[in-house]
Amino acid sequence: MRTIEEIVEAHFSVVAPKVDFCSLRFVSERDEYLSVRQNILQPVSTSHDVGVMITVIDRGGMGYAATSELTESGLRDAVECAKTWAQRSSGCGVMDYATITYPQAVGEYESPTKKPWDSVALSEKINLLQATCEQLKIGDRIVDWETSLWYTEANSLYLTTHGGRVRQQLRFVLPMMGVTVNQGVETERRTFGGHGYGRQGGLEVLDELKFSEAPAQLVAEALELLEAPNCPSGTMDLLLAPDQMILQIHESIGHPIELDRILGDERNYAGTSFVTPDMFGTYQYGSELLNVTFDPTKPEEFASYGFDDDGQPATKQDIIRNGVLLRPLGGVTSQVRAGMEGVANSRAAGWNRPPIDRMANLNLEPGSSSMEEMVASVERGILMKTNCSWSIDDSRNKFQFGCEWAQLIEDGRLTTVVKKPNYRGISATFWRNLKMVGHTGTVEVLGTPYCGKGEPNQSIRVGHSTPMCLFSQVDVFGGV
Repeated sequence: MRTIEEIVEAHFSVVAPKVDFCSLRFVSERDEYLSVRQNILQPVSTSHDVGVMITVIDRGGMGYAATSELTESGLRDAVECAKTWAQRSSGCGVMDYATITYPQAVGEYESPTKKPWDSVALSEKINLLQATCEQLKIGDRIVDWETSLWYTEANSLYLTTHGGRVRQQLRFVLPMMGVTVNQGVETERRTFGGHGYGRQGGLEVLDELKFSEAPAQLVAEALELLEAPNCPSGTMDLLLAPDQMILQIHESIGHPIELDRILGDERNYAGTSFVTPDMFGTYQYGSELLNVTFDPTKPEEFASYGFDDDGQPATKQDIIRNGVLLRPLGGVTSQVRAGMEGVANSRAAGWNRPPIDRMANLNLEPGSSSMEEMVASVERGILMKTNCSWSIDDSRNKFQFGCEWAQLIEDGRLTTVVKKPNYRGISATFWRNLKMVGHTGTVEVLGTPYCGKGEPNQSIRVGHSTPMCLFSQVDVFGGV
């Protein structure tokens, strides 16, 4: 019996139009979400979403159309719709799409998985969540607590009329846990990595992240915050844990260097960028310790893949080397528009969205310092963990971020735990004040499914692998 991919491929061979270029992108996503809150199992949520996107380029125009009707007639209707839009846009776009040579890759990619999601019974996964949830409730000051698991299985097939054929099978696991504590008018919250421990693979991810051991530390730190003084204000050294670095990299490096944003495509919705095309190759984005790579080839990371959604093979590329900005995050179309080299990051959130320039795995490469060495170097500073709030201007330059937990550093030692810590800065100034980068022992692999961009909106998975980092002369302040 033929698979749905084989059926779609056969239909496409029949309905593919005689145009300059046509592609089909088939996507099937199955989700399962399990949650236990306050020791009560919440309704199990499952979904299965299947469809195709047809893209047509003809006489310099480009059009696309999506459909969940996977019959031959359904695909034919989508092809005709995309063809019509390509004809209407011919000569009216920001560029001549006939000048773009799209990849004609042939290949496959699959997430490495040691313990498949379906190899463990539903009841066993629920029992694990219930057991960890019960460990979070240890007293009356615990007022809310929950654990959850979100699994996604995404299969895709990308075909072109010029012989391109790429098949990918991706598996995503996102374990989450949180506890809220209260005493009088004071309420504090601690979460498991800020819900940022998204990985590719199977249930082995839970063992790698020591999910079952996390409740005790989360509860202890949350209760500690209830008794803690407020974060002091002033200019000081700032040591950021990986679960805050993920947000810092994402907002003040990732989004500003997306090439379509630099070219103006996002200004109506998500803003522009302080980065301009002439900066690449010369601009000192950060200190010489700042080395950032685009790397969709790291198998366990959340946004790894073999090919982007335009069929471009994924490779590791230097984005910032020794602090100098080298390469933007731009896929095939943006590369031709800007006349610049980019990366394989043309990605779509699903079958009914067109691919646009997106972050994938944007990683800060490790340095040579241990956490102990970084702490010892600080006369007056603060360690912050786990993002809880963020704000950044529409050019991705000035920012203000808040964290769940912090600890003062005084004369080279970690001392008082403080609550409601915040810091602010300007992207380039902040990264130029990077003065120590943690070694591989401080690195954590994180990821989030919630990066939003585009009109209509697309929420997509991104990954960030990062060590701890120490910054000097940062404006720190407490909340209320």
